[in-house]
Amino acid sequence: MESARIMATVARIVRDVGIAEELAQDALVAALEQWRREGVPDNPGAWLTATAKHRAVDLVRRRETYARKLAEVGRTLPEESYDPEPSGPGDIDDDVLRLVFTTCHPVLSAEARAALTLRLVGGLRTDEIARAFLVPEATVAARITRAKRALAKAGVEFEVPYGAERAARLGSVLEVVYLVFNEGYAATAGDDLLRPGLCEDALRLARGLAALMPGESEVHGLAALLELQASRVPARTGPGGRPVLLAEQDRGRWNRLLVRRGFDALARAWGSPRTESGGGRSYGPYALQAAIAACHARAGSYAETDWAVIAGLYGRLMELAPSPVVELNRAVAVSMAEGPAAALPLVDALAAEPALERYHLLPSVRGDLLARLGRADEARAEFARAAELTRNERERALLRGRARELEGGA
Repeated sequence: MESARIMATVARIVRDVGIAEELAQDALVAALEQWRREGVPDNPGAWLTATAKHRAVDLVRRRETYARKLAEVGRTLPEESYDPEPSGPGDIDDDVLRLVFTTCHPVLSAEARAALTLRLVGGLRTDEIARAFLVPEATVAARITRAKRALAKAGVEFEVPYGAERAARLGSVLEVVYLVFNEGYAATAGDDLLRPGLCEDALRLARGLAALMPGESEVHGLAALLELQASRVPARTGPGGRPVLLAEQDRGRWNRLLVRRGFDALARAWGSPRTESGGGRSYGPYALQAAIAACHARAGSYAETDWAVIAGLYGRLMELAPSPVVELNRAVAVSMAEGPAAALPLVDALAAEPALERYHLLPSVRGDLLARLGRADEARAEFARAAELTRNERERALLRGRARELEGGA
């Protein structure tokens, strides 16, 4: 929970994200040893940060090459204080924002930026990052190792950049914040469907970016998307953590404050004079996804959802940022607007997509379409396959339950 903030604080001192990660881990080891003897302190996050910071200063002092940085640290440390929690829901920890922009430096490839930021800022494990990008775990591990070395070799400054340099990094920053939120909204693996802490971290970053760059449409689009998606979190699980599908959710449990914040952010996205690239008045992928989420939020019930509009928005999204996952989502919307028979060919066409080979939602969606068409045996086989592919225990139980419901069907 505290790792991103600890690493960000330490990285400002040592100017090396790899060393900052090691020092944060050292602080955790110290906590495991000392807290067992002396008890957990009243403010664990502040204790961990202070311990890591002291070790960072000791490291700087030991290295003659860091003499200049030590002088800077010596002037600033007495004036610093650590606030373990943001003072308000819209506040952001500046050091974490600096860490995000540092790990999204253009000296790294786009893939390396995303992997490193998810590891250091999002606290995701290597296998979780691999799942998010649909690539082998070994590939992600190699990217993270190379990225740390590249940043150290290039002597990248720990800062939020300005002007053209900020614009050059913004796309990667937005992608990473989006992926952190997604892992919190639907955990790749484990016993829980949700990881609320990651959702909160991503929301805080998105709000901070919107305040930092008020003229960028896609920044507001991402903020709107995350606010609207986060509004559903209270209704996404039932007793015992059981997943609740969108069609079955009690919309009275949706967080109306977050819905209003999402609508406000979407209005700013539509009214913003620029996209993240600085081009004319065109709307990017995040603003379009936020518009889709807004359609769900406006509907009083699942039955009242305007699926035709949602299918059209997914069509525009496919033109702007084509991907097999977007096409799968479009197929779901088409099935609701025009019926499952119209959507099944779209889903079948995705079967040969290498990126979706082990993506459990593909057979899950296909199973739902087949069930609605009365092809129960085929649908049951698809749900069983989807259950084998997912590594989240809650999702696996849900999919196996749907397969059991179809037993004995024609």
